[in-house]
Amino acid sequence: MEIHLSAEEIFGLKNFNITNTLILSFVITLGFLFFSKIISSRLKLVPLRWQNFFEALIETILNFMESVLEDKKKARKFFPLVATIFIFVILSNWLEVLPGLGSIFLRSPSSDLNFTLAIAISAVISIQVFGILSIGFIKYGKRFINFSSPINFFVGILEIISEAAKIISFSFRLFGNIFAGEVLLIVVYFLAPYILPLPFMFLEIFVGFIQALVFSMLTLVFLKIATVEVEH
Repeated sequence: MEIHLSAEEIFGLKNFNITNTLILSFVITLGFLFFSKIISSRLKLVPLRWQNFFEALIETILNFMESVLEDKKKARKFFPLVATIFIFVILSNWLEVLPGLGSIFLRSPSSDLNFTLAIAISAVISIQVFGILSIGFIKYGKRFINFSSPINFFVGILEIISEAAKIISFSFRLFGNIFAGEVLLIVVYFLAPYILPLPFMFLEIFVGFIQALVFSMLTLVFLKIATVEVEH
């Protein structure tokens, strides 16, 4: 039994290394795109049961986002980003419960710090973009660079540090929880490969859901903060 902190390289293309987590990331992405294409191509004016289910689910999520943002227009605007992050992260998290995960050939993408760091950077950049588009480049920039008073200048420095801390917090929280869970499952499978792993598998399913929910909801809250002017 071997446990590696970093993802294992499967093969290389010149200076680009293909790791076991990167392969599964591609699988999730392609599967997600294929499923979305199939669903969108079969939508009917008079919905079937499966379409009613998805419409009800989307409506529930939108209502929840609207309650957080207190703005229906913003909820619809942020929905694609927040929902995509949630679905992508939860699928990546749940892969760890499949038998054989944690080996050199298969590994949950969320157990790779490069993966969680990439999602965290994407989320934080998206937050900045939405903030600039919502209140303007100048007003948004005053959050970080403001010479109107020594206090505002110091607060701006704290805001810059806070944005960097978001990346660290997002990535290490998700990576730490999923990697620890994967290691736990590997050890349990090694010691008692039949009955004993079942409770831990359900636990990791729950943890994977919570981590995806926390990641997406924090992104939503930060989007709300970024799209409100400083005076407010």
